[in-house]
Amino acid sequence: MKPINLNKARKAKTRAEEKAKADANAVRFGRSKAERLLDAAREKQASDRLSQLKFDDE
Repeated sequence: MKPINLNKARKAKTRAEEKAKADANAVRFGRSKAERLLDAAREKQASDRLSQLKFDDE
C-alpha cells in the first residue's frame, strides 16, 4: 500500500468542488462571449441607426 499526502488529497477535493460550483454558476448566470459580442453589435447597430434618423435643427 502506498501512502498518500492528505494535504494534496484535501486540496484536490476542494478544487473539484469549487470547479463544480463554478460550472453550475456559469450555466445559471453566464453567457458565452459570442452572445455578449452579438448583443453589443446589435446595440451599436441600433444606436447608429437612431443617430442617422435624427434631424439637425439649427
